[in-house]
Amino acid sequence: MRDWNLQAELDELRAHGLWRELRVLDAVDGVRVSREGRELVNFSSNDYLGLAGSEVMRAALEDGLLRHGGGAGASRLVCGTHRAHQMLEEALAAFKGTEAALGFSSGFAVALGVIPALMGTGDTIILDKLCHACLVDAARLSGATIRVFPHNHLEKLARLLQTATGRVLVVTESIFSMDGDAAPLREIVELKERHGAWLLLDEAHAVGVLGPQGRGLAAALGLDDRIELQMGTLSKALGLCGGYLAASRQVIDLLVNRARSLIYSTAPPPHLAHAAAVMTGIAAGPEGDARRRRLHDHAASLRQRLALQDHPAAILPVIVGDEAAAMQASARLLEQGILVPAIRYPTVARGRARLRITVGAGHTPGQVEMLAGALPGMMAGIL
Repeated sequence: MRDWNLQAELDELRAHGLWRELRVLDAVDGVRVSREGRELVNFSSNDYLGLAGSEVMRAALEDGLLRHGGGAGASRLVCGTHRAHQMLEEALAAFKGTEAALGFSSGFAVALGVIPALMGTGDTIILDKLCHACLVDAARLSGATIRVFPHNHLEKLARLLQTATGRVLVVTESIFSMDGDAAPLREIVELKERHGAWLLLDEAHAVGVLGPQGRGLAAALGLDDRIELQMGTLSKALGLCGGYLAASRQVIDLLVNRARSLIYSTAPPPHLAHAAAVMTGIAAGPEGDARRRRLHDHAASLRQRLALQDHPAAILPVIVGDEAAAMQASARLLEQGILVPAIRYPTVARGRARLRITVGAGHTPGQVEMLAGALPGMMAGIL
């Protein structure tokens, strides 16, 4: 029988450079944050459009609170679905170009609700190796047979599709959260159609950032109507919290009856749903376009200065390799007033620790230049 010596497990985490702890931010003002009495420039947030602390966000939240108050009071099927939830789902469906959409409390809850509701014993789920943990956990929970293909490896995906049984679901991200690279989406769509499979595409790091009106990579490539399941979050470019699935009305109706993370969870606060509907409209409008231009200008400038790979998103990884060295690099940037996290196993593979830099519309050219100037000398002293 395994004992309960938790201290030994904690000591092992420290010994391997994998210790984590929660660090409290005392104040947040856009990309400037305060921690332990120090002001830092934040290059770790997924608030890509800078909406989280914006005046339009404050106004939307205040209006939502005045209209709807605080919590939803119950789960969606009991009495927790408010008019604000319906308005958000209609806005998301219009934004993503689908018949319907369904809101959840988080992106993780989307995956845990959707995949087991549609897939089960005898079915096959085929995942990219670098899929987010929520997608992996949801696949395991479903009871379906799981197959994994190396990251963006189309030949392996094709072979797995040839031998898959039952309902077949291919799962991938449009923009991968730790590398910032894109899936070969057009080729994946063609493969799944050839074999009669469905595709679940996680657009968490693409919505608000890519495509016309910020509608994501699927829209950028004109593939919206060929993807059965488009999931995403409200917690990144839209600046709030929650998640959604955009799909056919038939899929959404089935999820209302089967998605356990929806059925057995209190609904998100309606004032947040109200604000999210407003932010969806802003992200798709002229203000969203202006913020996207600033975001991409910053990302392009930083990639050029640091000779980083030319990925389409706002995620710029600097691969360090060793976990301890990545922590040291992050600490040195912190000394210079720059907040960039060290990402280590199990979030990424062993020996692939990195600094995960994210840029946003809220950064100034001077702040981007500050980071670009600090990184090369600091890395040279570590690697």
